[in-house]
Amino acid sequence: MLTTILTELFERDLNKLKEELDLYENDADLWLKPGRVPNSAGNLALHLCGNLQHFFGAVLGNSGYVRDRDSEFTRTGVPRDEILAEIDTTLSIVKQTLADLSDEDLAALYPIEVFGKPMTTGWFATHLATHLTWHLGQITYHRRMV
Repeated sequence: MLTTILTELFERDLNKLKEELDLYENDADLWLKPGRVPNSAGNLALHLCGNLQHFFGAVLGNSGYVRDRDSEFTRTGVPRDEILAEIDTTLSIVKQTLADLSDEDLAALYPIEVFGKPMTTGWFATHLATHLTWHLGQITYHRRMV
């Protein structure tokens, strides 16, 4: 049951992320940091893809993905089409990983400690959905600012 809900939420929000990025007038606007905004929409999108491909794909799905968290926040000028393709890849990985998880898997401890304490896979997967939504809201606001 939880995997079905999470799959629907990730699909909804990753598709919404693509829609938001498509609404920018040009690729250069994705990289602007107006005022005291610390992260561009492009960097937040790269961060979301890296985060989900790492915690779902690499840790749970043994995908072999190697995360470079620093570059998620330092790369600039990545073409929008490349980011959109990365979001599609991310969605595919998240959906496949969730489809492979049983209720027992969700109740088991997540294989690594992320916040300095043990947590279940279901709890952490839910956290990842809210993390996505948090940054999606930031991107929506960023787009309206620029």
